[in-house]
Amino acid sequence: MNLLACIHDKAPLIEARDPDLGDLFPPGFLDLYEVHSYRNAARILAYACTPEFREITERLMEFRIRTEDIVASGGNKSQIAKTMERMLNPLGWNETRIRGDLFITKMIVTHEEKRRVAGKNRGQTVTEQRQREELYKVNGFIDGHKIDFVKGRVSFDLEWNSKDQTFDRDLYAARTFYECGIINAGVLLTRSAELIPLFTEVARRVEMKNFQNKYGASTTWMKKLLYRLDAGRGGGCPVLALGIRPAVVSDFEEWKDSHPVVRQAATFDVDTGAEDEDDLW
Repeated sequence: MNLLACIHDKAPLIEARDPDLGDLFPPGFLDLYEVHSYRNAARILAYACTPEFREITERLMEFRIRTEDIVASGGNKSQIAKTMERMLNPLGWNETRIRGDLFITKMIVTHEEKRRVAGKNRGQTVTEQRQREELYKVNGFIDGHKIDFVKGRVSFDLEWNSKDQTFDRDLYAARTFYECGIINAGVLLTRSAELIPLFTEVARRVEMKNFQNKYGASTTWMKKLLYRLDAGRGGGCPVLALGIRPAVVSDFEEWKDSHPVVRQAATFDVDTGAEDEDDLW
């Protein structure tokens, strides 16, 4: 038996994911959203950013998706993203970018030996210390990092259906805002894997042949986000990860009644192991 392997197996596990959420969310919230808190994000939001946290949770309790919005062809911005903008923009949640140059002060200390020519210590050699400064500039050290919605000291990004590498951009932006002291925590909303049975039923009832590819394994599902958060790609920034559950799709049963099955075989495979991908960066 490998002694080193035994030691590793018994090593205590350190995780950035919080083991419990406490009683921080309004009743019914967890029926609508899968919730994962990293680095005490939920508690920081609830207690240090209370007004913003209340606005986000209240708007998300009201937020609903129509099945037609899922089926609709893509574009620069989905109807789902536009709905979120209409809910948050009037409350002062706005797209925010930050840019910054880096100024570096180089402090140079020199030492010079001198012989005293007067006074009690005349004739002795002393060392004098002098300091001078040189200023340098790095243009675009922080360059155009964007977050969908920022208010107070909270950021909020929605990723309904993008390539999963978009999560890297979002987490890098959140950690940059955090490291610059602009936010206390970030919130990221995406799709829970619990939507897969619903998406499978939609695929059986639409003529769109590429529907499975549109929402496939390389797009923004919660597992792809959690992998990155577990790997530390959010840096030290507290992040609250939310996954949209089927209950948010408000009209699915009615939509099924008016859309009969047109194909029997429809499968969704979104369980591709992100840990096996080498091109996530």
